[in-house]
Amino acid sequence: MNFTPTVEKMAPVELTNWLNHYLNEMSRIVIKYGGTLDKYIGDAVMIFFGDPTSRGLIEDATQCVKMAQEMIFRTKTMGLDIRIGISTGECTVGNFGSFDRMDYTIIGKEVNVASRLEGLAAPGRILISESTYQLVKNEVVCGPHGTIQVKGLEGSLITYWVKSGG
Repeated sequence: MNFTPTVEKMAPVELTNWLNHYLNEMSRIVIKYGGTLDKYIGDAVMIFFGDPTSRGLIEDATQCVKMAQEMIFRTKTMGLDIRIGISTGECTVGNFGSFDRMDYTIIGKEVNVASRLEGLAAPGRILISESTYQLVKNEVVCGPHGTIQVKGLEGSLITYWVKSGG
């Protein structure tokens, strides 16, 4: 399903019920794998691992990819094809904002890379960075996607598809 054309045809109450059902399903999967649900951005869910607690870099990355596989599987049963981008590395987590409104969130290069990967992923697929691949390659079946240029970053990135699972 393509989100925008589909929801444009829905009545507001129907859209609210449908979106809340979808986001509830995604949230349950995030909690199951130990991720931190940062925020909802329309129909997207922003998640990170490693804070406030970490199981270690390899385990956090592995749980993140397995979570993504389950999300892909679950959304397919709902008639949706979501895209997921994952990148691993050091970021800053904390309260950011103004005196009037603060938001506990994550910022940094890897957040931007993950967002760009999500945008480049095919519907129903998970695209990961080389840094994530090096951590999960012994636990998750991946295949090469290729080298890509990412807007806002110097140099290119080697990327991998995560094979279906979940």
